[in-house]
Amino acid sequence: METRELTCIGCPMGCALTVKMEEGNVVSVSGNTCQQGDIYARKEVTNPTRIVTSIVPVTGSKDEIMISVKTAHDIPKDKIFACMKDLKTVKVQAPVHIGDVVLKNVANTGVDVIATKEAL
Repeated sequence: METRELTCIGCPMGCALTVKMEEGNVVSVSGNTCQQGDIYARKEVTNPTRIVTSIVPVTGSKDEIMISVKTAHDIPKDKIFACMKDLKTVKVQAPVHIGDVVLKNVANTGVDVIATKEAL
């Protein structure tokens, strides 16, 4: 039986989790004080995902600036480098509003990258 130790990021408690696995399947999760810990641990050891944040340049604004962007949803952890590679090619035209899609289907994940800052 394999044992993995994690620190939960599901809530501010930061519980120390112990996940027991057998043949790639989660057998038990312990150490969590809420249901979010159990959900986080099971997902993290079987299919880890992350929200990716970055910046992209804006053209046509008063100042040549960069705006912050993020994936609209979490993507598989093993797609992060492909996501960043795709973002290197992106330049957006002003005006840009919070929530605008700046890149569709990043790294073929089905997830869009959206603006998290305004640029006028």
